[in-house]
Amino acid sequence: MTNTTTISAQDYMNKEAKYGAHNYHPLPVVLDRGEGVHVWDTDGKKYYDFLSAYSAVNQGHCHPKIINAMVEQAKKLTLTSRAFYNSSLGDYEEFVAKYFGYDKVLPMNTGAEADETALKLARKWGYTKKGIPENQAKIIVCDGNFHGRTITIVSMSTDPESYAGFGPFTPGFTVIPYNDTQALEKELQDPNVAAFLVEPIQGEAGVYVPEHGYLKKASELCKKHNVLFIADEVQTGIARTGKLLAVDHEDVRPDILILGKAISGGAMPISAVLADDDIMLCIKPGEHGSTFGGNPLACKVAQAALEVVRDEKLAENAEEMGEIFRNELKAIDSDMIELVRGKGLLNAVVIKPKNGKTAWDVCMALRDNGLLAKPTHSHIIRFAPPLVINKEQILEAAEIIKKTMTEFQ
Repeated sequence: MTNTTTISAQDYMNKEAKYGAHNYHPLPVVLDRGEGVHVWDTDGKKYYDFLSAYSAVNQGHCHPKIINAMVEQAKKLTLTSRAFYNSSLGDYEEFVAKYFGYDKVLPMNTGAEADETALKLARKWGYTKKGIPENQAKIIVCDGNFHGRTITIVSMSTDPESYAGFGPFTPGFTVIPYNDTQALEKELQDPNVAAFLVEPIQGEAGVYVPEHGYLKKASELCKKHNVLFIADEVQTGIARTGKLLAVDHEDVRPDILILGKAISGGAMPISAVLADDDIMLCIKPGEHGSTFGGNPLACKVAQAALEVVRDEKLAENAEEMGEIFRNELKAIDSDMIELVRGKGLLNAVVIKPKNGKTAWDVCMALRDNGLLAKPTHSHIIRFAPPLVINKEQILEAAEIIKKTMTEFQ
């Protein structure tokens, strides 16, 4: 007779709580498998994934083309470091530079690393090209920003949850209101400003979409004052908003472009910083790098992931499905829904608490009804499914949300 031990979902959660740092507050569901727009928990229950790992899984879970590229390269060569050339990096660099229309790319691993890279690049350009006095360079950022969680990045944050208890902070940042070109123009008068770093849509702030024309005007102001316009498209890029890049909605070409998350289709940490030669070549050998940045495995995975976006027309699908989804949400009769906003398949609902029930309670009920989403800032629920979702699936998901909201009436 064989003894079998069943591990419950609670056992998995308890183990994380016991042995892992408590730096996250996950929704209580233990995921075990994913395919396309769906994930399954350890009990076999199926869910729509409406977070997409914070928009990293735009191509859908375990896309066969991406996974095949990973497996084939993993059997051949995974890492050389940049101490040597490798047979994958040059092809990838050419592919990604042409894909986004820049002279050069600097490959990194995570979104935060890519942001840090862009900050270093902007400062170096400020000193070597603009003539800013050493250690005087300033970078303008926006209220409500989220660029990552390193010490330097939280130094520019206005969210106490991100920065409280982590000082002393890195100097050199000027914070202005988001969606305010007058405030930007005022700060650009300072000759020591090297760059303006902005998210085309503020994701972590609750999918805050600026007025149309804001990005275009901001870009023009930067050009006028010889300041670099840096777009953090880690979350909004790679087709999420209905265009390849969110800045494409206003025909803006950033001086420095930051990418991450979906550039790998969620298969591994890959990020990239793109710029033209005049900016990128300010950094010389030995001044920046990463052991894993540009590794052969990452190169093959990222190229496959970007080919999927192009070949499966995921930007176009995000535009079409996003329009349907927002219309369905706006038609829901619920006094808990204060506002629906978004672009493409990056959307959010602002929740008005009712009878002590908050956005967290709504997400728990959504989970019970077969859809996974997560609150941001306690009163906002972000809805961002994989971009491979079809009309039948988007309508079914909207019906789950409608059913859930009706249960709170």
